[in-house]
Amino acid sequence: MPGYELFGAEEKKEVNDVLETGILMRYGFDGPRKGIWKSKELEQAICAQFGTKHAQLTSSGTAALTTAMAAVGIGAGDEVIMPAFTFVASFEAVLSMGAIPVLVDIDSSLTLAPAAVKAAITPQTKCIMPVHMCGSMADLDALKAICDEHNLILLEDACQSIGGTYKGKQLGTIGHAGTFSFDFVKAMTCGEGGVVMTNDEAIYTKADAFTDHGHDHLGVDRGADLHPYLGYNFRISELHAAVGLAQIRKLDKFLAIQKKHNLILRSYFEQIPEITFRTVPDPSGDSYSFLTWFLPTQEKTEKVIEAFKAAGILAGNFYWFANNWHYIRKWDHLKTARSLYPMNDAQKTAMLKLSDTSFEASDAIMSTCISTAISLVWTEAQIHEKGAKCLVALKEALS
Repeated sequence: MPGYELFGAEEKKEVNDVLETGILMRYGFDGPRKGIWKSKELEQAICAQFGTKHAQLTSSGTAALTTAMAAVGIGAGDEVIMPAFTFVASFEAVLSMGAIPVLVDIDSSLTLAPAAVKAAITPQTKCIMPVHMCGSMADLDALKAICDEHNLILLEDACQSIGGTYKGKQLGTIGHAGTFSFDFVKAMTCGEGGVVMTNDEAIYTKADAFTDHGHDHLGVDRGADLHPYLGYNFRISELHAAVGLAQIRKLDKFLAIQKKHNLILRSYFEQIPEITFRTVPDPSGDSYSFLTWFLPTQEKTEKVIEAFKAAGILAGNFYWFANNWHYIRKWDHLKTARSLYPMNDAQKTAMLKLSDTSFEASDAIMSTCISTAISLVWTEAQIHEKGAKCLVALKEALS
């Protein structure tokens, strides 16, 4: 990762196709666009690549999550159970629908702990939203069983795990709906963009309209469309879709490179007895975009971070416990309900409650966890050099 590392003539060709027509919008202008429909083409490619019946492109991964929630009927007062380790967009999307994010502990998979999910269910719970963080997946069998038992929606936030699978099925295609982000640092990128995937035609039809002001897209032109319900402007542009179309054709190559580079680098970390690795519920389905590893204590983890910094090799190694964007420990704006607009009382109460909620189990995991991003453009020699430098710094820090 990320796909932008291997931009080339393919992306330029697809973008130039759009620029030559001058039609940057995905809908309408049928004549001037001269048969160029990059968004439609990318949606078809997503369905073929990931084995989903329906795909609706959006302007971002956040817009995809928001759209998916609207399409499955999540709204005011509904509780959505999600992990304490995610990206801020996950809870932003929940809040934008008037719903309530219920954050619970993770386990060594860095995703939802099924026992914590069970304990958090209330009569207001509407949805369980696993977030497949850093290239790998949640325990979807366990979470699906909980959803089935309590008649809940399973919505997959697979924005960080494009190309990962679980027991032969692509992540993002297993729940009632799933989402990818195609932002600039994802495994495949549109620059900005996202997608809602589903095998349910009714969910797709709602998502299709919701992303375009409620247009039903059944008229002979946009002016003839009806609006069966409210929607918003979450459309992707043809330029962004064009980039994604070139990227998806190279995704299998990206994934193969990631796996190769990940396993070579891992062979160095495996030489340190104190290091353990992330639990992957289906090891064959890892997308290998990150190598995630643990040290025995927070103190030792922080020493390693300092050793990497001193050796000039900290870049690309993420200590999530101290990260502002991905772990609840630093989400003060969420825990204090700081918003530019008035929030509903139920949301505000739930958010303020987070300040007093213990995430001891998650803290124990995240305070000892480091994720190393895997580059597509490393040479084999560079990987071995990086691994050797990490090994030296690790031994010094742990001695």
